[in-house]
Amino acid sequence: MAGKSRLGKGLDALILPSDSAISQADVRQIAVADIQPNPRQPRSQFAEEQLNELAESIRTHGVIQPLIVRQLDGGEKYTLIAGERRLQAARLAGLQQVPVVLREADDQALVELALVENVQRADLSPLEAAEAYQQLHEEFGLAHKDIAARVGKSRVAVTNTLGLLELSSEVKQALASGAITEGHARALKALETAKAQSAALRSILSQELNVRQSEELVRKLKGTKPSKPKQLTVSPEVSALQARLESGLGTRVRLQHSGKGGRITLYYYSDEELDKLLGRLLDE
Repeated sequence: MAGKSRLGKGLDALILPSDSAISQADVRQIAVADIQPNPRQPRSQFAEEQLNELAESIRTHGVIQPLIVRQLDGGEKYTLIAGERRLQAARLAGLQQVPVVLREADDQALVELALVENVQRADLSPLEAAEAYQQLHEEFGLAHKDIAARVGKSRVAVTNTLGLLELSSEVKQALASGAITEGHARALKALETAKAQSAALRSILSQELNVRQSEELVRKLKGTKPSKPKQLTVSPEVSALQARLESGLGTRVRLQHSGKGGRITLYYYSDEELDKLLGRLLDE
């Protein structure tokens, strides 16, 4: 199991001293041809227009922020750790050499550092992030909460993103192309078969439904209707206890009590709130 370093605090905290800038002694110039891409780079697509704009900037100003690389055995070749866009743009700009900083990193760190760099820049698509999370989980044995700590996300957000991999191939393709949003995809995930997901997807696209309308469509297809809570009379004692629970848990609580037992309903309004609530309940 990997250590407990929180990559979500920032890429610079890992690859550079957190309390100082890069010194010129740390930076060296190496040939672009000697740098191979990060084989564990989670991002698979780069916008051509943005790369061309960055290449034009590099032609004018050079590469201002050094790339981070790992030296391969033998010492003449390097693997990129962070800076994929800068490397591609430097090639487009025709640079023969680029500034780099050498760092030691194992295979897991290659995944984590590339993932965090993209997450911080909001460069990853939901599916790319999901595949990177899955790699950290399956290949390196990281639990969802450990992945969340490394990328600065909530545990629930990581679990929800991983759930996108369970969608049908047609829905995943629509999500990857931008035809639907992650919210649409999560709504479709409630349908159990690929055939049902595909049928609902076609309706969403043809009718240009928003996320809320898509959720309503899925409910209809599943034959469920939003339940309307019954109005119950709450005694002063139960009301007081309910208020104590809400104060202690930091969220809305509904307490239903009778002589034979009862039920406690907890409410949350975001993934982050759910994650905090679970932490309080489970003492994590």
